[in-house]
Amino acid sequence: MQLGLIHHVGYVVEDIDAAIPVYAERFGMDVTIRETMPDQGVEAVLLGDGPSYVELIAPTDPDGGVARFLAKRGPGVHHVAFAVPNLEDALGDLAAGGAELIDRAPRRGLGGHMVAFIHPRSSGGVLTELVEAHDYPT
Repeated sequence: MQLGLIHHVGYVVEDIDAAIPVYAERFGMDVTIRETMPDQGVEAVLLGDGPSYVELIAPTDPDGGVARFLAKRGPGVHHVAFAVPNLEDALGDLAAGGAELIDRAPRRGLGGHMVAFIHPRSSGGVLTELVEAHDYPT
């Protein structure tokens, strides 16, 4: 399996409304998508106009994984996401190669993209997300 380009880097923030101006005004990035994802216990914002983006993630569930991450490590880099043309194939290749997958099957992510996460133990200590992005160069 070959990873495509970096689709986005995810940053955990305490207050999404306070964090947006840092990227929108200071770095000239536009908000592309903003949505609450109750099943993941987060509100997320995608900033930029491609080919790579920044994703801001704020916990909405105080017991969720992102809230635990924030409490333990504070705000900062949460994950790196790579574009792949076929997520199911990529997950199959990774599983066959012994990678520890958090998601064995694709699930809906921000903006309706299908996503899956690879455990940091299988990716150099970094939480890694794969994003099926047909409209994205790989």
